Amino acid sequence: MFPLFHFSTEKTTSLQQQLREQIAAAILNGNIPPDSPLPSSRKLAKQLSIARNTVVLAYEHLLDDGYLIAKERSGYFVNPDILSRRPELPQPSKNKEGGHLPDWSRKFKINPSSQHNITKPKDWQKYPYPFIYGQFDTNLFPNNNWRECCRDAVSVPAIRDWASDRFDADDPLLIEQIRTRLLPRRGVWASADQILVTVGAQQALYMLARLLLDKDSTIGIEEPGYVDIRNIATMNPARVRSLPVDEQGLMVDERLDGCDAIYTTPSHQCPTTVTMPLERRYALLEKACEQDFLIIEDDYECESNFKTNPIPALKSLDTNDRVLYVGSLSKTLAPGLRLGYLVGPADLIREARALRRLILRHPAANNQRSVALFLERGYHDALIMNIAKAYEERWQAMGEALNEYLPSSSRQPSFGGSCYWVRGPEGLDCRLLRKEAADRGILIEPGDIYFQEQPAPLNYFRLGYSSIPADKIRPGIKALVELIEDMV
Repeated sequence: MFPLFHFSTEKTTSLQQQLREQIAAAILNGNIPPDSPLPSSRKLAKQLSIARNTVVLAYEHLLDDGYLIAKERSGYFVNPDILSRRPELPQPSKNKEGGHLPDWSRKFKINPSSQHNITKPKDWQKYPYPFIYGQFDTNLFPNNNWRECCRDAVSVPAIRDWASDRFDADDPLLIEQIRTRLLPRRGVWASADQILVTVGAQQALYMLARLLLDKDSTIGIEEPGYVDIRNIATMNPARVRSLPVDEQGLMVDERLDGCDAIYTTPSHQCPTTVTMPLERRYALLEKACEQDFLIIEDDYECESNFKTNPIPALKSLDTNDRVLYVGSLSKTLAPGLRLGYLVGPADLIREARALRRLILRHPAANNQRSVALFLERGYHDALIMNIAKAYEERWQAMGEALNEYLPSSSRQPSFGGSCYWVRGPEGLDCRLLRKEAADRGILIEPGDIYFQEQPAPLNYFRLGYSSIPADKIRPGIKALVELIEDMV
């Protein structure tokens, strides 16, 4: 049985866990005879060149989990109860005479996979120059503080508190932290019944589309703008109207007339990075009242700003319940955590909560408690300061490199954020640039996907700096521009 087991140094799991998993798999696959004892811990440790204690602990875990039984003076054996509970795999069978497989192309009522989506290499960390947007720097992540909060969230008293079925309720501590710590930073004040925790900002946007849009609805979306909200709105379905942006963000004019809802990113326009000034924000709110439409404000990079007194959120200026505010912890804590929040009138939140219950009841309660503790203990505040400091250094480095190697190609984001929107030379196809750059270890994002109107310009691309060290930015930009010059 020894050749069954092998260990991988690339895995993040311990040798003990790898051994435990492989023995369990061997038992379930019938590779270990049930009437023969497993090797002694000393013998197996010697054969595998690992510590004996590693084998002892693995055996003890498997004993506790019911995979093994211990026989006095005979050692460990496969538990026959485990084998008796194994489901028998059905034998593959051919179609019966006259039968046929379903035609899935006719069965599907919608085809989300056919939509154009942003794609990113899963192995982006292996690239020398990952100018990729939306990922985080592992060197900035507060590992010890996060582990502490996760550990405390699974203490016995904590588990007793959150492990029961909450139906559609959120963690009260997390709601309180969002209400008293996160929202006031953006000038937003809300009561507990005006806040809903979501699985990232994405779920909040999806639920708003389901609640507010139908085939007779029109939603205005910035052009260029966020891809996923366009796909969500189209799938519902609703009519999507492209609304142009300029150096001050979404343009407020007659093109907004007749819309039922407007989606906007005023603090850090996606993808151009421009910030909407106060005067235009007030004009947008006035237009919303005049034309009776709702505003979905996606404040996706609200925490990563370089100004000590940034412009407050559009929601903070709203006195008529027109603005539905969407926030997220993806750009500060971690994108993989998938935790966001929706803020709006109590009537809207009540319906969104009922809709969320049908989808997944609520985001995982243990994750909510971990985040709540992380916020309560001030770890998130400290993280924001570290991120702002690191991002400002990278923002400056990228701005200087672009000015030197590709002048007049971009403008520095005035609010902050974690990316640059770059206009390449005329004739440049950034779809081809992406492929050629990746071959040289440089990751970029072509900008054509952010445009709804066709044909889309092909010479725009986005450069993120959230996951690349400052000292890599200048040589990465230099190599990228040299490639651009070879292509045009």
